[in-house]
Amino acid sequence: MRFTSLRLVIVFFVLAGSLLGQTKAKDAVAISEGYATIGAGVRIHYLRAGQSTSKRALILIPGWRLPAFLWEEQLKTFAPVMQVIAIDPRSQGESTKTPGDNTPESRAKDLHEVLGQMGISQPVLVGWSQGAQDVAAYLQEFGADSVSGVVFVDSPVSAGPSGVEANKEFSKAILANISLYARHPKEASEGMVHSIFKKPRPDAEYQKIVQSTLQTPTDTGIAMLVMDIFGMDRRPALEKLNKPALVIASAESPLVAAQKAMAASIPGAKFLAIEGTGHAVFVDEPGKFDAALQNFLQTLPE
Repeated sequence: MRFTSLRLVIVFFVLAGSLLGQTKAKDAVAISEGYATIGAGVRIHYLRAGQSTSKRALILIPGWRLPAFLWEEQLKTFAPVMQVIAIDPRSQGESTKTPGDNTPESRAKDLHEVLGQMGISQPVLVGWSQGAQDVAAYLQEFGADSVSGVVFVDSPVSAGPSGVEANKEFSKAILANISLYARHPKEASEGMVHSIFKKPRPDAEYQKIVQSTLQTPTDTGIAMLVMDIFGMDRRPALEKLNKPALVIASAESPLVAAQKAMAASIPGAKFLAIEGTGHAVFVDEPGKFDAALQNFLQTLPE
């Protein structure tokens, strides 16, 4: 009994020391920020960590009007093994706000230009929510050979106008929320930010995120949302994808079945639903999300 108890104590302290070491290592990771200036003087803001000399990088793309800093945990987790970049797409966060060209197709071209300036030719694109549309648009515009792999996070790729019929309840909810957002952007943004998390966040964090979402002009935000969800059928690019792909969903998403079907349509794609998460899967359960992403990265060819 004494030997067993002593062994448990030793195991406890070894594990505690390991976890403490990991926490200190994360805290020591330096995250820098910068801007890439692309066509027509548009400045794209980004956060960056890890080795900046590699041609391969993990590219993290946030959702509708949401900021790059939501990916802070992943920036710190993956920086020791590769270069990691979180993007504020145009008209979001600290990037330039433009009255036009706020579509996934335009944002994909922006991203391609930014990556070219950084010397990144083998990106692993991770698109969450609206970012999933940007990833699909990137594949459609530049082909599968332009990426090392892709990850879609809690969003199926748009079926364009036909998606209204396929997902009636979801489409009704989106259109109702557009009306609310147009009339009361601050209140709608506060409701959206609270709704994407399953687990409570500090009030200061909520307010920081809300303030970031309000940097996008309301009319621009409406145009973005309509074009993301109803603008174009981006599924054909997935059917021709010959690179590793992963779909990570919240198990509680109203579109989890659609995401599972999307994964089945992509040759060789893997699907994972994570329990106990809201839309922001990678914030609610970073450990499970990061482990899934790490496993995926290990499958990529050198």
